[in-house]
Amino acid sequence: MSFISKPAYKALANAMPSISPTEREALDSGTSWWEKELFMGAPNWETFNSYPYPKLSLEEQAFLDNEVETLCSMLDEWEIHEQKALPDHVWQYIKEHGFLGLIIPKEYGGRAFSSFAQSRVMSKIASRSLTTAVSCMVPNSLGPGELLLHYGTEEQKDRYLPGLARGEEIPCFGLTSPEAGSDAGAIPDTGVVCYGQFEGQEVLGLRMNFSKRWITLAPIATVVGLAFKMYDPDHLLGEQTEYGITCALLPASHEGVIVGPRHNPGPPFMNGTVEGKDVFIPLDWIIGGVKNAGKGWRMLMECLAVGRGISLPALSTSTSEMTYLNEANSEIASDTYMLEAFRYLVTCGLNQGGKPAVMTAIAKYYATEGMRKVVNHGMDVGLSFADHVADAHEQGFINEEEANKLLHYNARRYDSMLTDVFDLHLQEVLELENPHISKADATGTDTSVQSAPSHSTSP
Repeated sequence: MSFISKPAYKALANAMPSISPTEREALDSGTSWWEKELFMGAPNWETFNSYPYPKLSLEEQAFLDNEVETLCSMLDEWEIHEQKALPDHVWQYIKEHGFLGLIIPKEYGGRAFSSFAQSRVMSKIASRSLTTAVSCMVPNSLGPGELLLHYGTEEQKDRYLPGLARGEEIPCFGLTSPEAGSDAGAIPDTGVVCYGQFEGQEVLGLRMNFSKRWITLAPIATVVGLAFKMYDPDHLLGEQTEYGITCALLPASHEGVIVGPRHNPGPPFMNGTVEGKDVFIPLDWIIGGVKNAGKGWRMLMECLAVGRGISLPALSTSTSEMTYLNEANSEIASDTYMLEAFRYLVTCGLNQGGKPAVMTAIAKYYATEGMRKVVNHGMDVGLSFADHVADAHEQGFINEEEANKLLHYNARRYDSMLTDVFDLHLQEVLELENPHISKADATGTDTSVQSAPSHSTSP
């Protein structure tokens, strides 16, 4: 067959357009792990079985048992939705106890947790409050901290990492654009090499024009990471004109940077716009310095691998497990088991030090689709709750006002994606779901009722 395939391959190869530097950068980004053997159809199961099962260190377990438990006890997702923001005392606790610096090394004041520990922490927080989980995820996944750790200069690390670890600096990262979404290769944002004024001196830098949308934490950020396409039309740096995607780090207070209207993504975590027109920055604000000009795609792909493999699967797994607690549904149980197994596999690969871009991309897709499926099942379970309330009303166990109250609480409960009952004002729901509870108990006239379960139910 080679006498057919070789000429055909040669003809097709000549007909295909050449690969651009950005596309080549994308192909070379990331690493592979054991999943490579699986996709090749020849997995070595002995190798697979030899990988260590992810475990928490004593320090990580203590953090989960103490600081995370305390944070969860402070959260009321319904109240957060009503106020459309995390309470100030919650934000203060998050900052003071290192929730924003889980990935930052201890020499900079961070906690230096493993990928598995990050996943467990985020999953537990998400079981109590989606808003809080997302707020903590961004600084620990695709954000300036992750990029600085792997690509930043020592000066940049010393400047930003201690503040990020202590929560004194709040990061966001501007990738998504109105015209391109999160497709980094299509972003219209630009940075043109030129001379400009900075701190009273004329220096070589970039004239930036950018418009970013749906940027998590932007409304409260103090430091902004930006992805843009860099150009040098006057060849001030050399012969190259187009450098491709580049990443830079700017103080949110820098002249010309505009943090615009806040978006409403559903859960009320901070999310908004970041814009700038003819904003001048020095070249040494490029993450890693001038030598990293044009390497933004690689940065994004490799850091996205960590974020996609930890944050979103952790959120999806927590949602799945909470839903299962309400109804022993076979599909919910099996999907939750697979999601949890997938999380262990992915974090094991990340713990090995790799950046498996393909596996983590699949993890993101599979986890979010799995979450959507189990949430739909959970909504079906929640809707059947109305039948139980109607039966109790018909049999005289509760009156119409009490029935409406139960249905109202149940709607709040699912609207917030909370599928376990934590608050005392939902005690009546618990009593109704226990068949041995008497009529007097169900209507709340008996004061000798058991206390509601703690919010510390682990996912």
